[in-house]
Amino acid sequence: MFPTIVVYLGVITMFVGGVSVLKPLKFLAIDSRWQALAVVAAGLIVVVIGASLPAKEIRVATPRTQLDEFVPAWQFNEFHSVRIAAPKEKVYTALKQVTAEEILFFHTLVWLRRAGRPGPESILNPPPNTPLLDVATKTTFILLAEEPNREIAFGTLVAAPRGWRPRGERTPEAFKALLASQQPGFVPAAMNFRLEDCVAPINARCSPLKPASTPRMRRRAAPSLATGA
Repeated sequence: MFPTIVVYLGVITMFVGGVSVLKPLKFLAIDSRWQALAVVAAGLIVVVIGASLPAKEIRVATPRTQLDEFVPAWQFNEFHSVRIAAPKEKVYTALKQVTAEEILFFHTLVWLRRAGRPGPESILNPPPNTPLLDVATKTTFILLAEEPNREIAFGTLVAAPRGWRPRGERTPEAFKALLASQQPGFVPAAMNFRLEDCVAPINARCSPLKPASTPRMRRRAAPSLATGA
């Protein structure tokens, strides 16, 4: 958690410095463009420091969800919840049928995430009028488990060794076996949507299988998690 906060502080500092290069923000004591460039450089240094800090592993004591079963230990975690005034069945159906067009600014955010570049069909470049969860499971995510009207969990790989190619079918068992193998260089990630009475929490976790890959995972995974929920 602390390394992530440091990285985000660095990114915010770089953003403020970048804006000040265009027009110095004197109310922040940035009086010239040279000072603005210094702020950008300071922010970059903070990002590098944050990305280099070791990430603490967190382990669930008693598995309570499908996500706990598949990823009982992780180093990066995001959690969001929202209270919805509707029956579970309708919420779950809407969750599975929602398209990119129905989410405000979704296309704008994923366009920024991929730096405006075209690319193959994926959650970052979804086809029109197609449920996002269908796009995810047809491309880079696999369905790990589903309890209708209760919980649905997905898994993916954020990073893998150079030149690696998947073998065999993409199955929940293969994902669990990869986690158990502790092979270096892999960064698996998982997320779930879980309905609890009238609260719909979203949880996403990352668990690199080698400490040396942690900085790389943090840089690549954090933006993905932020825009992919």
